[in-house]
Amino acid sequence: MKLNLKRPLAFFDLETTGINVGADRIVEIAILKAMPDGSEVIKSMRINPEMPIPLHSSLIHGIYDEDIATAPTFKDVAAELAEFIGDADLAGYNSNRFDIPVLLEEFLRAEIDFEMLDRKFVDVQNIFHQMEQRTLRAAYKFYCNKDIVNAHSAEADITATYHVLLAQIERYKEVDFEDKQGNISKPVVNDVHALHVFTNMNKPVDFAGRMVYNEKEEETFNFGKHKGKTVEHVFDIEPSYYAWMKQGDFPLYTKKKLDEIWARWSKKKDLLKQERQQQAEANRPKPAQAQPQQSKPQPVQQKKEKPPVDVTHDMLEQLKMKFGK
Repeated sequence: MKLNLKRPLAFFDLETTGINVGADRIVEIAILKAMPDGSEVIKSMRINPEMPIPLHSSLIHGIYDEDIATAPTFKDVAAELAEFIGDADLAGYNSNRFDIPVLLEEFLRAEIDFEMLDRKFVDVQNIFHQMEQRTLRAAYKFYCNKDIVNAHSAEADITATYHVLLAQIERYKEVDFEDKQGNISKPVVNDVHALHVFTNMNKPVDFAGRMVYNEKEEETFNFGKHKGKTVEHVFDIEPSYYAWMKQGDFPLYTKKKLDEIWARWSKKKDLLKQERQQQAEANRPKPAQAQPQQSKPQPVQQKKEKPPVDVTHDMLEQLKMKFGK
């Protein structure tokens, strides 16, 4: 059978220096891109983690410092990997809890904005654990009746994961599943959206599980003293919690999602403040307007006329002497 895809589904697996999402780095990545037409494309590469690989990790995946000494760093290939994945949905084994958070950390360090908002992500392990509760090796044996050759090689593991999902869809297409609330459904179907819903029942916000969505689709803290409280409510009662998390040892993607919520919360607070100011302005009593004083008309000053003077003989004589007439 082939997957019923509306767009590509990129299965990927990582080998890393350790299991700390925020601190450890990728040493190998393999991506199997299943296309809607049924074709498959694989990209696999070793990565220089720019830090020593602990011996206990090398003993698991078989990659040592000398094996990646000349390999490119993740920053060197980040743009190439992002372009290869494109707008594909993501799938993997335990990918929601580990592979996706680690990949997002590496993209953020490389300053590549790998958007997750519109992607579906299918965690094959969640299907397996909820239906059978076993490991990848056991899953491959159980569903495909095969043993993984070269286990803990990224390419071998991701190929096995791909085939396990195909077998799971075939096996559980008519099998009932009862959730914790007693709801019964047939969730394992050949549809990426349905598989996305079934394998993300905890609804993570940041993939590291520090924040999850509640039943109202609100971001909620999933750890510490504020566990179970919405992030925005915590910002209301203790805004310094944001600064504490920003300065703490949390994954970069967790901090990125925290920034988005903080920006949205701050905008709401500003709008609410503006509305209150406008309401207060509207309710403030207006001062009485002073009536303009009307000026009284000024009385017209009448010029006093000089009384007429009688012309005498002496006056005439003086005029003659002055003008010579």
